[in-house]
Amino acid sequence: MSNSVSEPMPRVSRRARKPRTPARLAIRLIIVIVLIGGVLALVGSRLIGGKDRTAYNLAKTQVGIVAGKVDSFQIDTGRYPTALDELVKSDATGWLGPYAKEGELKDPWGRALEYAAPGTDGRPFDLTSLGADGKAGGTSTDADIRHE
Repeated sequence: MSNSVSEPMPRVSRRARKPRTPARLAIRLIIVIVLIGGVLALVGSRLIGGKDRTAYNLAKTQVGIVAGKVDSFQIDTGRYPTALDELVKSDATGWLGPYAKEGELKDPWGRALEYAAPGTDGRPFDLTSLGADGKAGGTSTDADIRHE
């Protein structure tokens, strides 16, 4: 009996490995970059769209709040303001303001809310934000936001 320890034989792959060439590595790198770019584009578009929706919802809330302040002005003075600036400063009889700060009279896009008294269709006043695009009409986040 011999006391020799046999070393395990290295496994030989049945398929010969192809050597990694710079061209194959470049193709793999391009594929990875394209995939990462696609994911970033998708995430970016969702974030930007979310910001517009948030601003639109904030404008809807803001129009309602300012309309309530216009009503408070009317209750105190017996008339509706001729312009939204009267919510901030006025010499009207019975005025108990200020009812609003100047910044509250602008929509989330930095444009002044549109106000008219008397309003259309028999309403005492109209209060409108022109949406994200700042133009009358529109759809989605560009749509006008009106106090009803």
